[in-house]
Amino acid sequence: MKTNQLPLSGIKIVDFSRLLPGPWATQMLAELGAEVYKVEEPEIGDPSRHSYPRYKENSVYFHATNGSKKSITIDLRQASGVEVAKRLIQHCDVVVESFRPGLMKKLGLDYEVASAINPKTIYCSISGFGKTGSLSHIAGHDLVIQSMTGLMGCAPDGRATVPGMQSADFAGSLYCVIAIQAALAQREKTGKGCDIDISMYESLFNMCLIPLSSSFAKSAGYSGEPRMESFGGNPRYSVYQSKDGRSIAITLLEFKIWKEFCLKIDRPDLIYQDETPADRLSTHGERGIVYRKALTEYFSQFTWAQIMEHMLKTGIALAPVCSPEEAMHLDHVKERGAIDYMEHPIEGKIPYLVNPLARSGLALQSHQPAPLLGENSEEILKNIGYSEEEIKRLISK
Repeated sequence: MKTNQLPLSGIKIVDFSRLLPGPWATQMLAELGAEVYKVEEPEIGDPSRHSYPRYKENSVYFHATNGSKKSITIDLRQASGVEVAKRLIQHCDVVVESFRPGLMKKLGLDYEVASAINPKTIYCSISGFGKTGSLSHIAGHDLVIQSMTGLMGCAPDGRATVPGMQSADFAGSLYCVIAIQAALAQREKTGKGCDIDISMYESLFNMCLIPLSSSFAKSAGYSGEPRMESFGGNPRYSVYQSKDGRSIAITLLEFKIWKEFCLKIDRPDLIYQDETPADRLSTHGERGIVYRKALTEYFSQFTWAQIMEHMLKTGIALAPVCSPEEAMHLDHVKERGAIDYMEHPIEGKIPYLVNPLARSGLALQSHQPAPLLGENSEEILKNIGYSEEEIKRLISK
């Protein structure tokens, strides 16, 4: 697909962010057609380059979040580096940064400076808890943020476990992409830029409707009970063990599906015609104890592979819990084109996740590799107006 067919073609982004929320957001924007200049610290670069596991040189993590970008190394601790950053801002539409609140101001690169340089600048800051508020100074690590949204406090036994996904990081990324697209649309109408304050905490908190639903009811003067149960207390929305000791996830919520399943396993006694639509997301009270016992006994009779075969034949959502490797190699992943491979000049042939919007023609189908550290410094400096002599002097530093 040609880049000029994509929705953000012609938009230039200077990306000061690193690690996950900012880089994943700017990679998505690159997939939508934007040209992204990734600013990295000389010699070290984005710390995520050095994470494990690695390919030959850089981490899987780095390659998964920085495809289709261009890298320029700038030392923002030096006055000359700050001047280069200002020149980049002058020539770009969007600035993305993910430092702790206040650092860009200390560097002389905050929104006030950026908007003075370029009044049309869309400036997006991503931090753990936002620029204001009593928690704004706390480092934005995902686990801490998830722990304070209520999301991790919903287990039936009250015991929290470390989540397997960085939901706060990705929530911040998604709101960053949404905000920048909205700001670009607004700029088309007003001609003005925008200062965007993305809090990873608020981004995830805004997605916690189900965890917060009982609290909402209580705050309005109602009991909040029984709560909407999707955290392990509902025996029909839970995890069981197969005959070969593997985990099976089930979602037999709707009465029609539950009835079909019960007849299939010859347990019509588990069907209660007085069940209401509201019951599907409950613990089912005393009935729930009977349900859980029956389901535990049933799934212990079959292997993981047999359960997968049953799901494919019936369409009933009784899904084997896949390891990451098993998930990657599912036929469905291949059939939907969710993973593809690219040739990297150093790493060799490596996989990447295909943007789901590519199917609709809204995003790149094929990634460009993540850049080598400083790979595009000379090209970018030339694009923003530096002379050959100036470029040689800056690169030699």
